[in-house]
Amino acid sequence: MTDDELFIRRTLRLAKKGKGKTSPNPLVGAILVKDCNVIAEGYHRAWGEDHAELMALKMAGKRAQGATIYVNLEPCCHHDKKTPPCVDRILTSGLKKVVVGSEDPNPQVSGKGLGILKNHGIEVVSCVLEDQCRRLNEVYFKNIQTGLPFVTLKIAQTLDGQIATPTGDSQWITSDRMRRLVHRLRAESDAVLVGIGTVKADDPELTVRWVKGKNPVRVVLDSHLSIPLTAKVLNGKDPSNTILFTATDMIPSRADPVKKQGARVFSVPTVDDGRLNLKEVLVRLGKEGINSLLVEGGREVFTSFVKSRLFDKMILCISPKVIGKGLGSLGDLGISRVGVAVTFSGVHYRRLRDEMIVEVWK
Repeated sequence: MTDDELFIRRTLRLAKKGKGKTSPNPLVGAILVKDCNVIAEGYHRAWGEDHAELMALKMAGKRAQGATIYVNLEPCCHHDKKTPPCVDRILTSGLKKVVVGSEDPNPQVSGKGLGILKNHGIEVVSCVLEDQCRRLNEVYFKNIQTGLPFVTLKIAQTLDGQIATPTGDSQWITSDRMRRLVHRLRAESDAVLVGIGTVKADDPELTVRWVKGKNPVRVVLDSHLSIPLTAKVLNGKDPSNTILFTATDMIPSRADPVKKQGARVFSVPTVDDGRLNLKEVLVRLGKEGINSLLVEGGREVFTSFVKSRLFDKMILCISPKVIGKGLGSLGDLGISRVGVAVTFSGVHYRRLRDEMIVEVWK
């Protein structure tokens, strides 16, 4: 591995510290190196705070003269609502070289930031560990390029693929350790989505309790607006943090009791099988500033997202248990031949004590 790769890998570790805090901005880490020694480092801690490059340059001060900066994403060259362009600060800092992991997909920046640096005589090296850098900011890349949220399906299941017993009992398939991981995923997501079946069966809070972090926006798919007014998602500390999606042909007055409790209600068209149009749901969530969406269930919701190919990533939390006949994690996808099965572009496995976490990317 080259020195450039080693230092970019270090920026990725730094950038990860901002998970769950920087949205809608990307995760960025930066380090300054001079005479093969790291003299300063920084990462984007939260939206509205200093960008990683600025944080590192402030730490280095006059020592930045003649140094090289490593950053996992192309430095910005435009003013956002909170911070000035990083390129401007780099130009006045005396840096001699800039090494980046990937270009920024934002049309306001893409290639332009690097172009400005080159035109001012600064040596630029780009696309170092590009795949890893893009993977870290998969949410940012998806949202910038499509306006839609990055969709992650989280499925807790047994070894034989069941998410509940025949009676619907699903608490608890996985361990406390695995549920702590799920709460971390919630804290890192802008919103968490379930179907009305999950609300009626489990009455979840959909909040972050087992780790430190912000609560995501709670989203419920409820075609007929049949949610109980006693549901926890309608009676938390911030009811306005709950969004219900219902069908466009629903009688508007049926939403009045829910709205009185503070929840927001949006209507979207249905598709041929009578279910809500998930693409329209995602479009609306994107307009509401939701960049990352964690889908937690249940079976019908998982099936709809997979069947319509409207997910980006799937996280399977697998417990070493066997139920046999039960409720499978996915229903009928309309697949009759193995040759047309849903396939994935990448897979990652890891253990959590005696449980397994499998991550796959569409």
